[in-house]
Parts: sequence; structure tokens; C-alpha cells
Amino acid sequence: MDIDLTFMGAARGVTGSRYLVEANNIKLLVDCGLYQEREFQDRNWEPFRCTPGELAAVLLTHAHLDHSGLLPRLVNDGFRGRVICTPATADIAKIMLLDSAHLQEEDAAYKKKRHIREGRKGPHPEIPLYTVADAEASLRLFAPVEYNQPVNIGDGIEATFYDAGHVLGSSMIKLVISQGGEKRSIVFSGDIGRWNRPILHDPSVFHRTDYVVMESTYGDRAHEGTEEIGDDLVEIVKAAFTAGGNIIVPSFALQRTQEILYYLNTLLRENRIPDLTVYLDSPMAIKITEVYKRHAELFDSEMKDLIRRHQSPFDFPGLKMVETVKESKALNAITGTVMIIAGSGMCTGGRIKHHLVNNISRPECTVLFVGYQAEGTLGRQILDGARNVRIHGQQYPVRARIVQIQGFSAHADRDELLKWLSNLSANPRHVFITHGEFKAAEQFSDFLREKTGYETSVPTYGTKVRLE
Repeated sequence: MDIDLTFMGAARGVTGSRYLVEANNIKLLVDCGLYQEREFQDRNWEPFRCTPGELAAVLLTHAHLDHSGLLPRLVNDGFRGRVICTPATADIAKIMLLDSAHLQEEDAAYKKKRHIREGRKGPHPEIPLYTVADAEASLRLFAPVEYNQPVNIGDGIEATFYDAGHVLGSSMIKLVISQGGEKRSIVFSGDIGRWNRPILHDPSVFHRTDYVVMESTYGDRAHEGTEEIGDDLVEIVKAAFTAGGNIIVPSFALQRTQEILYYLNTLLRENRIPDLTVYLDSPMAIKITEVYKRHAELFDSEMKDLIRRHQSPFDFPGLKMVETVKESKALNAITGTVMIIAGSGMCTGGRIKHHLVNNISRPECTVLFVGYQAEGTLGRQILDGARNVRIHGQQYPVRARIVQIQGFSAHADRDELLKWLSNLSANPRHVFITHGEFKAAEQFSDFLREKTGYETSVPTYGTKVRLE
């Protein structure tokens, strides 16, 4: 039985998720993600390690750009197959890909002007990685499928999507490949969610599979308890009111923003924090929040109960939606204490950079991180204690209070990853550890081998293995 698996991304790194499966003369990709770590961004411009036109399908685990963000380029290079994912993922990916394309075009134009002004050239062509037209072309290929409904990919290849509990519509994908009376199965974990989290269901588990390709973002640590999130937010908000400064929150538009609103709504209803005006300054997050409202069937029982009692965290007193650039700029003139939530979550682009410019050098202000910050990103530099940071080509001293709440993570930690895998009733043939910084992936691989006896490895970028 011949199945080839090539690790075209998220190998000893956190972003750029992309796995090529070749079997039964069929080629498919699981995920087609964008690299976001600065040291790996050159890979976004490299030719694909397969011929896009030969791919039968791309299976998307979810809509985060590090899993879906290179689809428009794949289509521009000749891909014409199906993009298969859940309906919620399709709705969200359409928003995120168009937004990403706009940013790619704006960034290319900005860099071209800046490089002309500075008399230099950058490492890449001063053109967008892909355009809005490329993104629109990719959207026409989406073929949504419901959870737990097997879909035929081609001769002897079947895929089933299961709820990953990570973000709305997120999936784990189980591939079953049949050859000559034999069957092999591969589970791609995507990003594994957490148990007992607000809004979404717990992650699905599996009892039998031959191979596992699983993430390890937090494979080297345990999270703080989620019960501490409210207490941490209370302390941060009260301290900001005492100091008289703003709270700037770089946040991912998908899931993280909605969870922040959930907790803020709860704290305000319980009178644990002062009346706080919250500006959601992200057109994309606003659109995605509307998608959440349309997919209430995916909510857990507690969230459904809130909706029934008309206490939706997506619509509470003090929450202001900021859509236009003019409205965003007007936030600079606000005095007193407000919270501004804006993207991108790792400060790699978007409106958050402008809010950092206006607040990061003010000692009375707070920058609150609520998500993972990959190595090489502006967010990671700030979180690691940089005294000065470069934003839009200028240096700014970091004088604001820098804080982080770990408990917000939508990724399972080391113990939760083990819990997920421990539901297997028989040892898999092999577990491939991906989607984590090298140190985290290696530590989790060793931890897993010690705890379970499973055969594990941490593939390198471009590694091709034969699953016999």
C-alpha cells in the first residue's frame, strides 16, 4: 500500500500549514496556509512543491490564514479543484481571504512608495503576493460539507470532518484510503481546541486511526486555568482606569475577539468592572461576529442559553463597532479609558499598528495580549520586552504596560493534547508532530513517546514519507 505524505508547511514552525497527500494517483492538500513568522515569509513566494493544477482538492481544517491564506496564490498558479470545508469555515474564509488580499495590495503599494523614497529595494517584488481578483477566484471553488458526513475525494479516498472545538467551523479531518482490499486512515488534527471553553463544543476525539498528524503549538507547557481569565481582566481594566490610559488589544478576528466580548459581557453584567466602552475596530471581526450569529447551531449549551435569555455577548451596552478608516482615526482623540480591540492578532498588519503608534509610548496605557505571538512577529518583540519597536518604518519607545492573559488560548496545551490522543484504543503506527516551534514540538514528541510509547517524529520542511 503506497501513500506519500509531504510536509509542505508548519514543520518545525507554527504557521504555513500545508500537507500533500498522494495516493491512488490522486493528489490533495490538507490546508494551504500563509507563513507569518518573519524568518519563514520567503516561503510564501516560493513555487509550490507540487503542481497546483494536478490537485483534486484542498481540505481546509479552518479559516485562520496560517491554514487557508495561500489559497488565492494556489488558484492563481492553476488549482481548479474543490476547496472542501464546513459551511462556517467557508463563510469565514471568504471574509478573511478578501481582507488578506486587500492588505497584500495595500502593503505592496505602501512598500513601493517607501522604497522609492528611501532609494532601496526589498527582498521581494513590490507586488502583492496575490490580489483581490485571485481571492475572488478561489471563493468560487468552495464546496462546503457538514460535520460527520463522509465526502468522496476520488478513487478510494474518503474524508470526514469532525468538530475541532478551536474556532467556529474548525475541523479535524480523517482520511480513509483504500487500496486493493486494504484501508489506511490518517487523522489531521488541525488546531485542537480545549475542553470546557465558552461558545463552542469540546473537541472531537478518535478511537482508532493508523496515522496522526497533530499540532503542538503549546506542546511544551500547561495553560493557566480558564477560571483566572475573569480575575485577570478585572485587574487589568481597573488598573487602566486608575492610570487613565487606554487598553489596546491585538486580537485575532476569529474566535479570540468573540471570546473577549463574552468575558467582558459577563464581567459587566456582574458589575465586576467599571462601565467600559469597548471599540471593536476591525471590519473583519465585525463581519465574522455576524457569521457567529448565523451559526448558532454550533454553539455549546451555555452559549445557546445566553442567546435564549437575550444576553448575547455580541451586543452589549458600551460595545461600539468601528468600520471606516475615519472612525478608526477618531479614536486617537479619545481621552479617558477605553478598550480598543483590533487586528491583526500578532501585530503583523492591520489597524492595530496605528493604535500601537498612538499608545505604546504612553506609560498610562496598556497593551494586552490575549493570543499566541509567533517568533519574529511585532507582537512577540513587544511581549519579549523590546525597549523600542519599529512600526511603519519608524522607531517607537515601549513605555506602555505590557500584559498577557494566557488562559484565552484556543489551542490545547501539553496535557490537553495528551488527553485528546489518549482516546485511541490502539496504538497508531506513527504520530507526526507539526505546527509548533521546534523546541515545543521536540519536547512534546519526547513527552508523548514517554507517556504512551507511540512512535513519534518532528518532520522538517519538505520531508516526504511513505506510509506503508
